[in-house]
Amino acid sequence: MSEIMEPEGSGFDSTRGILRRPLVWVALFGLLSLVAFGYLGQLFFRTKPASPPAARDFFERLSIERPEKIIQAPDFSLEDLSGKRLSLKDLKGKVVFLNFWATWCVPCRQEMPFMEALHREFKDRGLEVVAVNFREDRKTAQKFFDELGLTFRALLDLDGGVSNEYGAWSLPLTYVINRKGEFVGKTIGDRRWYSEDARAFFRELLQEKN
Repeated sequence: MSEIMEPEGSGFDSTRGILRRPLVWVALFGLLSLVAFGYLGQLFFRTKPASPPAARDFFERLSIERPEKIIQAPDFSLEDLSGKRLSLKDLKGKVVFLNFWATWCVPCRQEMPFMEALHREFKDRGLEVVAVNFREDRKTAQKFFDELGLTFRALLDLDGGVSNEYGAWSLPLTYVINRKGEFVGKTIGDRRWYSEDARAFFRELLQEKN
């Protein structure tokens, strides 16, 4: 009778024999520990991607056109609805929201309530909202202001001269002027001037010194 013997070190029994050796267990345990530690390390020490900084470019978000260079706003003098004369130079030291409008302009009517809200919030902080009416009489402009409950300053450009000088060929047109009397930005068309972005924009402007 012949006896079949498996060569030493082969087969399932051989594997069990290897696992019985203490040094093998120590090595295996160490390897598993390294793998586990590495995984946990990734969980607890993984560098989180930095959050992008909050976008603060209000010019882009509000579609405000910036001037390419520093330009002083041209001075002018017009009468308001009460007959009192006002010059732009009288407002130096304030941030001026200079708007050109007309009662027949539908977008003007849409944005005026937002201008009023802006005026009420920031008038005591140095913001002056000035609305220059394009070639309409006092009675027409006053009726419009009364109807919408507007309390900011309205000026009458009866012959359209100031409007032409400021390029008001499309209404509404708005210029933002800083405390130094310099143009900050320009918009054509209506805006939601009391949005959070718009309010933050004017808060920043009002913090600037002369």
